Amino acid sequence: MDLEDMAARLGVPVDDVERVHRRAGDRPSAPLPAKASAPELLDRLAVPPDDAAEVMAGWPDADSPLWTPELRWLLDRSTALVRADLGGHQWLVPGPELPRDRNPAWRHLYVYVYLALLDVVLDYHRAHGVPEAVSWATLADLGRNLAVDRRMRGEGWPVMQSWLTLHWRGGVYELGRLQHHRGDGDALSLHIPDSGPLTPEAVDASLAEARAFFPRHFPDEPYTAFACGSWLLDPQLLEYLPAESNIVRFQRRFDVEPYEAPEGIDADVEVLRFVFRTLTTPLDRLPRRTVLQRAVVDHLQAGRHWHWRRGRFPLQ
Repeated sequence: MDLEDMAARLGVPVDDVERVHRRAGDRPSAPLPAKASAPELLDRLAVPPDDAAEVMAGWPDADSPLWTPELRWLLDRSTALVRADLGGHQWLVPGPELPRDRNPAWRHLYVYVYLALLDVVLDYHRAHGVPEAVSWATLADLGRNLAVDRRMRGEGWPVMQSWLTLHWRGGVYELGRLQHHRGDGDALSLHIPDSGPLTPEAVDASLAEARAFFPRHFPDEPYTAFACGSWLLDPQLLEYLPAESNIVRFQRRFDVEPYEAPEGIDADVEVLRFVFRTLTTPLDRLPRRTVLQRAVVDHLQAGRHWHWRRGRFPLQ
């Protein structure tokens, strides 16, 4: 196998191909579900109709001219790479960022990876007694992220393709309003999906569900705290938001401390990603409909920056 030629055909750095080759090795992959069952599965995964139509149009049929040998190799080995870390909870890059404008096969290659691993992760959930409703609510983040990426005109997916490996390895569970991420030492890490108001009542209900869920389904992992690393915990938000806003009340739950964001994460970029779902719109053209939107724009236009902060509070 000529990895340099493979990388050239994929249009990606050879280091990325070598990483997939090294980490996947000869580990087993997983087959895609039957094409006839795919529309129902995509619907259960909350994939929007436009994205579902593209996924079906690019389906890896044996005779599909869209699927070159190097693309089929990457699908197989990326699936093996993610499957090999089943049960893992660290950030994982499933493969190189592809030029997604070529055709639906290229655009949705990692969606096919996740579809191939669907039975694998559902079996993992069943082995831990995870209720089916929690499984599907968790995995439906695939559709939510595809919708966000479409809204962002493709700017969101490079992060999302790695983020979703957490769900497909059993590392993240969506319990009501919050997503709960296993394995951060003695703390469950909280993530906040784009799924409605962050009301104190919704947060309380999710935390209560987590307190019961993890001792029941992962009894060998004793957690003593909830934690969160986010720009939402930046104290500078207190300069702009009302004291009784949902974000401020969420922030008050935590003992906040300075925190160095993961490599490659820029808090200013993440704020723009989540508040406006765009990374390329000039500041003076961003909407100013909400207090938070106005705060973000005014802060950045003043030459200031947002910061990533980490906080904790006791589980009980």
